[in-house]
Amino acid sequence: MNEMSDTDREDANGLRQCMTDGPVDLRDWFLREVLPLEAALTRYLRHNWQDRAMVADLLQEIYVRVYEAAQKKLPDSTKSFVFATAHNLLIDRVRREKVIPIEAVDNLEALGIAAETPGPEAQTSARDELRRVQAALDQLPPRARQVFVLFHVDGLAPRQIATRMGISEKTVSWHLNEGVNGLANVLYGAAPAKGGKP
Repeated sequence: MNEMSDTDREDANGLRQCMTDGPVDLRDWFLREVLPLEAALTRYLRHNWQDRAMVADLLQEIYVRVYEAAQKKLPDSTKSFVFATAHNLLIDRVRREKVIPIEAVDNLEALGIAAETPGPEAQTSARDELRRVQAALDQLPPRARQVFVLFHVDGLAPRQIATRMGISEKTVSWHLNEGVNGLANVLYGAAPAKGGKP
């Protein structure tokens, strides 16, 4: 079990105090819209920041920034706002340290450096591929599609999906397999795997 550092404790207490002072609907929004993004946000931070020990601190700082900004105005798209806040925090940290970690150079986006824009052919190809995937997703059974999107797009863990949908984790796994097999069948003409419903 991870022990909390003094900094973690201070950040958590600061966030708790900030949330306790805020209006109930803002706290509800934060709990309903922001906290479910924690798994995906943690993965994003781990992918874009070398010092894994700082991820908890970064996460708390993002939460504080998001909450304070939401006190003025709730964002239109919570997920976009949270990840933009994370992106900006990482850029601020790199600038503050004035030393660019070698690992940060791997992800130029985290440094705010413009990457090469794909050409028109690549953009057209990517749009066509997205249409193919969307059409394949539309052919999945509704529950399998919902589980697949929650897992692969929204980044929720199977336990979170099970709780959200009111089903068991075993059923979540079954729907994930059904989704992958169905997509493979539609996209690549693969024969679906044999398997019974749990």
